[in-house]
Amino acid sequence: MEFTVLSKNNGYTVQDKNQKLLYTVKKKTFGQKWNLLDTNKYNLYTLAQMGDDKKPVFTIILNDVTFMRIECKSTFLDPSFYAKGKDMSYSIISKDRKEFEIIVDEKVVGHISTKVGVTGELVYDMDIDNKMFDDYICLFAVAADRTFGEMNKQG
Repeated sequence: MEFTVLSKNNGYTVQDKNQKLLYTVKKKTFGQKWNLLDTNKYNLYTLAQMGDDKKPVFTIILNDVTFMRIECKSTFLDPSFYAKGKDMSYSIISKDRKEFEIIVDEKVVGHISTKVGVTGELVYDMDIDNKMFDDYICLFAVAADRTFGEMNKQG
């Protein structure tokens, strides 16, 4: 499955390759939290940022319970995230903070490519193996933007 995550105001939009809206990610009023909403504005997941800005930690919350934890292991040398849930774990690994491979069981199952849009905002093109896709996958791009976005805008 291919889709694009676009930074917009205080949130993000997720579109398929035909620019059809799939999800909206809206920042909550207080704290570092973003809700992943479907096209009917139903809250599917919440991404909460914790920890410092150098190596942030995120949790994905489903029905008020932590569903997955995403930890940034490094922001400079081999920038990477590790996402771990009850029955799943992902490695999201990069060499340059812009191109990421999504790895499960030592097999590449997807990619995140960072590009600069016409307005100067960052755009994240994602593709993921159809068998591995779930609604929360687009939150990996949001975590990458929250962690590396400012660095990527500067150069």
